[in-house]
Amino acid sequence: MPQFSDDLFLGPAQTFMGTGVRPYSTTFTGSMSGTTLTVTALLSGAPLTVGMYVDGTSVTDGTFITAMGTGSGGVGTYTINQSVSASSTTMTANSNIPYENPSPMSLGIGPLGRIYVWDVVPQAAVTNNIATAASPTSAYTLTAGTNVKSVVLNNGTTGLQLDCPRAVAVTIGTGTITNRNVTINGFDYYGQPMSEVIATGTTQSVTVNGKKAFYIVTSATVSGAVGATTALGTTNILGIPVRVFNVAYVASVKSNNALAQDAGTFVAADTATATTTTGDVRGTYTPATASNGIVRTVMGILLPGIAVGPNATRVGALGVTQA
Repeated sequence: MPQFSDDLFLGPAQTFMGTGVRPYSTTFTGSMSGTTLTVTALLSGAPLTVGMYVDGTSVTDGTFITAMGTGSGGVGTYTINQSVSASSTTMTANSNIPYENPSPMSLGIGPLGRIYVWDVVPQAAVTNNIATAASPTSAYTLTAGTNVKSVVLNNGTTGLQLDCPRAVAVTIGTGTITNRNVTINGFDYYGQPMSEVIATGTTQSVTVNGKKAFYIVTSATVSGAVGATTALGTTNILGIPVRVFNVAYVASVKSNNALAQDAGTFVAADTATATTTTGDVRGTYTPATASNGIVRTVMGILLPGIAVGPNATRVGALGVTQA
């Protein structure tokens, strides 16, 4: 991950750093009904506060406190961000688990963040440059088409390298379509193995886009006959090279030599444990103007201290582990 020698620690002020410690942990007895958390006993730790994430039996991942009710840190009610049904049990609340945010320090304001300049000129997307239209019932025959090249990997096998990390698409021909799962296997830009399952659906003559940004595709299979030809190709959904879990960290995005901000589509990094159906672990961006090998997109990304500096975390910089 990026590290810099000029990270500064300027004076006695509490800050957050990527040490991996998870402070402000609270254990309590409580239950959930709808968007209300009821705390019946505070067992240990710091008082509950707005913004703390709650874990426990039957508690949905990503549940956090959005407002105080009758409780002011201990026994009472609190409002949570999503509807959850959880019977009375022992729960924990933490200030920073979901995003692997770092722990507080007693001194300094650093490490200071950085602006990552993502500068990309992707080639045109092609519907069949990974596998041409065919009717496989198991494995696809991968063929390097336009803007894709065949490479030999370190283990001696062959893969298809895309011009830049981008999502893969399944294009379906005409016929009576049966929903099948197309599984794409390969690696991301950093050489981490990844897989994605793309369901074809039951509509003919459509293109179904994946969500994960592949850099190398090593194999692709389908769970049975689709009822029409299918082809595998590239999309205009581009993989962001560092984790951006909130659009607020996008300082600027310009494309197609225009001064105005680009009106493309940003999808935040998926912070859940990666599976074959979750989104990209760093996030994606689709420029408003389709890729053609000429249009340049430049995004300025604000990197917090958990992504850069001597105490950065891998998750903070590059997202959760691929799957």
